[in-house]
Amino acid sequence: MSNANLTALSQAGVSIWLDDLSRERLTTGNLAELIADWNVVGVTTNPTIFANALSKGESYDEQVRELANRGADTDATIREVTTTDVRNACDVFREIYNATDGVDGRVSIEVDPRLAFDTEKTVAEALDLWKTVDRPNLLVKIPATKEGLPAITRTLAEGVSVNVTLIFSVERYQGVMDAFVEGLEQAKANGHDLRTIHSVASFFVSRVDTEIDKRLDKIGTDEAKALRGKAAIANAIAAFAAYERTFTGARWEALVADGARAQRPLWASTGVKDPAYKDTLYVDELVVANTVNTMPEKTLHAVADHGNIEGDQVTGREQEAREVFAKLSAVGIDLEDVFQVLETEGVDKFEKSWEELLQTVTNQLAQLKG
Repeated sequence: MSNANLTALSQAGVSIWLDDLSRERLTTGNLAELIADWNVVGVTTNPTIFANALSKGESYDEQVRELANRGADTDATIREVTTTDVRNACDVFREIYNATDGVDGRVSIEVDPRLAFDTEKTVAEALDLWKTVDRPNLLVKIPATKEGLPAITRTLAEGVSVNVTLIFSVERYQGVMDAFVEGLEQAKANGHDLRTIHSVASFFVSRVDTEIDKRLDKIGTDEAKALRGKAAIANAIAAFAAYERTFTGARWEALVADGARAQRPLWASTGVKDPAYKDTLYVDELVVANTVNTMPEKTLHAVADHGNIEGDQVTGREQEAREVFAKLSAVGIDLEDVFQVLETEGVDKFEKSWEELLQTVTNQLAQLKG
């Protein structure tokens, strides 16, 4: 039976996606169980998730051994292993994809994070991943760096569905939405069916509080301490207000007439990192229709057990969010610097995870070839 809290979240219009994937989840039936009993309707992956998956257990040994025997190098092995998992997960979610007309039942795979600041290579990698996985319910993840924005437009223009990742500021989020609209306009001009093109924009949450809380603690005043844990929710609320403003008006309605769907906000990084905060904070406080919350399994279980789902917590609160921003600036928080640091760190973390993945697979290949 479905859990009451998770059902309430789904009924409030929030799509629950799992922020994790592994061969073990696929082969043991765990992923199918999460779909059947835990209201999970999608999956996101990233380099860190794959690095963790391949470093544990023996689930990948058979495929890696086969690739080693074929003489595959490290990059080819990683591509084969990760796209196999994603393709199989797409098949597990295919019924949900069909039942929701493509809105859910989605599985994301990220372009090589080393390409985050290279537009041309990002586009090439995105198109190659789309062809390699060869499933309509795939989302290709592209980071929202300045170089990533034109890559998002060009990838969508080729009819490829995109999950834009590593968004931290409302300003950059606006750029992402603009890139999405332009991409759909180009896709239409290129003869693609807009009904088949979907997108989400992954707006990161908990990392904002982590960085700003650290700076507030350093400031140390009572006014600064009173703002701990308020920035991330305010930032997300302001982002949703920008979303509501963007997907309206004549330009957007012209695309809707041809079957376009709005790019949904996706709340990412919703696992709570500060033990002083309730572990369901970034789920309970971000309930609003037409959004996705992608959460690690630990957070999913926490919400099921003691989440507080009480309907829309976001709509109409933009002024309140702006007041939080004003107070943060008043105590000395440089928000522009915060968001730049977070973007740089986000790319760096994924690059580090990718390097760990490369090393893990290199060692496995060497051992098997030996």
